[in-house]
Amino acid sequence: MNPTSYECDILIIGAGGAGLRAAIAVAEINSNLKIGVISKVYPMRSHTVSAEGGAAAVIKDDDSFEDHAYDTISGGDWLCDQDAVEIFVSEAPKEMIRIEHWGCPWSRQEDGKVTVRPFGGMKKQRTWFAADKTGFHMLHTLFQTSLKYDSVQRFDEWFVTSLLVDEGRCQGAVAVEIATGKIAAIKARSVIICTGGAGKIFPFTTNAKIKTGDGMALAYRAGVPLKDMEFVQYHPTGLPFTGILITEASRSEGGHLLNKDGYRYLQDYDLGKPEPKPVLLSMELGPRDRLSQAFVKEQEKGLTLEGPYGNYVHLDLRHLGEKIINEKLPFVRELCLKYENIDPIKEMIPVRPVVHYMMGGIDTDIHGATPLPGLFAAGECACVSINGANRLGSNSLTELLVFGARAGEAAAKFASAQNGFSSELDSIYRDEVKRLNEHFLKKTDGTEKIADIRMAMHKSMEECVGIYRTETSLLNAQKEIQTQKDRFKNVKLSDSSSTFNTEFIDALELSCLLDVAESVIQSALQRKESRGSHQRSDFTERDDEQYLSHSLAFQKENDFPDIKYKPVTITKWPPGERVYGR
Repeated sequence: MNPTSYECDILIIGAGGAGLRAAIAVAEINSNLKIGVISKVYPMRSHTVSAEGGAAAVIKDDDSFEDHAYDTISGGDWLCDQDAVEIFVSEAPKEMIRIEHWGCPWSRQEDGKVTVRPFGGMKKQRTWFAADKTGFHMLHTLFQTSLKYDSVQRFDEWFVTSLLVDEGRCQGAVAVEIATGKIAAIKARSVIICTGGAGKIFPFTTNAKIKTGDGMALAYRAGVPLKDMEFVQYHPTGLPFTGILITEASRSEGGHLLNKDGYRYLQDYDLGKPEPKPVLLSMELGPRDRLSQAFVKEQEKGLTLEGPYGNYVHLDLRHLGEKIINEKLPFVRELCLKYENIDPIKEMIPVRPVVHYMMGGIDTDIHGATPLPGLFAAGECACVSINGANRLGSNSLTELLVFGARAGEAAAKFASAQNGFSSELDSIYRDEVKRLNEHFLKKTDGTEKIADIRMAMHKSMEECVGIYRTETSLLNAQKEIQTQKDRFKNVKLSDSSSTFNTEFIDALELSCLLDVAESVIQSALQRKESRGSHQRSDFTERDDEQYLSHSLAFQKENDFPDIKYKPVTITKWPPGERVYGR
């Protein structure tokens, strides 16, 4: 078999915010470098487009890098690498101004200055926004900017199935073109993974269908550890049935969370403030993990409402008035009208915690480099780590820019130092084509259905690895996921066509989800403490002596992943009491 192959200097897997920012960074550094950008969806359908609330960066005179860093580190429950956080906060304003110069239409005050809003867990107003469609405008701007570089070649609607690794370094990837079924090797001197998170390991999530952990699984299978995977963030305000996000901006503008009695229940919970109770004006902007945990406690007290899709509370925006809602939260109103037949100007919004973001991901350094030479990562699929045990709202969009750019610069430098490709890549490609045919496309004896396995995975993750976990629940999840992985070996595809075989893509995505799920479960089982979004009912306290460390999950063939630890980088903020709004 003669391989279908392409060559480039840098291959970027994923064309969302981090991937496009990385591509622009490479093109600006060296216009002679050939850049391949491959994505399973058209770039403007990348999940960055759905981000609503805003992007954090210091801009006001009463704010400082020190404040932004402290909020991030404290909000992350002291698991953030502080050198990475310091880089992040200092480079964030430059990136925000740069993307504005490229055309991002930030909302402005009457005097023309950029306006910022408060966001969860932050003491100061530092969240830049474009109404409540910030991700949409950022992604448009990045995509349009990338189009001016002739060195960028796009592979739209291609699915990457494996990395090409030989001679101890990553040298490209194998991918299938969804439209034709063609399987090709794309050789590259360096590779950057920017594929987003894996929220679809859970049934209720703000994440789109495409967030299936593909990039995490690619790195994991290539021997790169997944770091801090036990930390999965629930967003406190998702629509009960769809999981669609009702942005934190709705609370930063003054929305209230009410239980079934119409009571602002958050005043009864410790959100991390030094005071016994939070100030009534700011309690809804507590850290996301604490707000989600408070919902569970209200549910246990019988103080939530019950609907056809589970328990929920109300988000009340009515007192904000029509003008503010239409000017600052138009997309929230649009979502409520379309998906719930509710007008938030007149009615309260049913909300519940839904899986939103993964703090963990591919282990990288501050330059986006993984332990595998030639492989880099940025965005939600990566763990640099600035988010620790709980990401603060609006840090993620800025992270795409800061570390997308840094990964692009580092990958360009690495690629420029490489001379050629291994002679074994064609053989590795042929092995991958054989695997895809034998396990999926030409397999005739399978009996298991993709949907049945995915449903069983969702059930075990929701019931056993949710907001609160125990050793018993995690062991049950471990057993269940192993069962689903065994079932997956016997999966059967009913579609044998080449053109737009979406069943084949679904199968590939499910294999990624199962790999990511096992890393989450095993990492959570081994961390016998409660920290941030990882809450163990059987180990209720934070344990810095034993667990002020990053977990590293290494894949093991036919066994549970091996968990190792490495220390958190502390620069000038020693671990202390976690506070909010001090």
